[in-house]
Amino acid sequence: LNVTHIPFDVTKDELDLNKLPETLDGFVYCPGSINLKPLKMMGLETFREDMEINFFSLVKVVKQVMSKMTEGSSMVFFSTVAVGMGMPFHTSVAAAKGAIEGFAKALAAENTPKVRVNVIAPSLVDTPLASRLLSNDRKKEMMAERHPLKRVGTAEDIAKMAAFLLKEDSGWMTGQILGVDGGMSSLNIS
Repeated sequence: LNVTHIPFDVTKDELDLNKLPETLDGFVYCPGSINLKPLKMMGLETFREDMEINFFSLVKVVKQVMSKMTEGSSMVFFSTVAVGMGMPFHTSVAAAKGAIEGFAKALAAENTPKVRVNVIAPSLVDTPLASRLLSNDRKKEMMAERHPLKRVGTAEDIAKMAAFLLKEDSGWMTGQILGVDGGMSSLNIS
């Protein structure tokens, strides 16, 4: 894949469209955020912040890039396995990511067949963002045991799915929420 990566703070910066090519065959929105607390420990501001980075900023950026999307292009957004499962301490992030899932399906319906829109809903992935949850071998083992495939995800697991969704190989897929989650969302092995 020929990829242009443009890091910027979506809550503060405007996307500089001059940095983008004239046309786009693919677009991926993958903000980094994790805010796991019980509801009683969160104020409304926490929900606003999660909605801002995950959902409202996505809408803002999609509105900016949509005119550049080519016929048969693909958009990939990110959610979480927690939207469909109901996990403790995920109320804020699940609400924000749930908004993404609904938005993606409606956007796919509005823009088919020109633009395909799909969502990756991962479980825990071993990245710097998750370092607090995976800070020692015991925590890593406990988190791995929660997944049917007995490991946490890697950035490569997720990147491979994103690459697939951007390619024509996934040309007959749109409006889908895809769990890349070690089987967590679909298998009950406890």
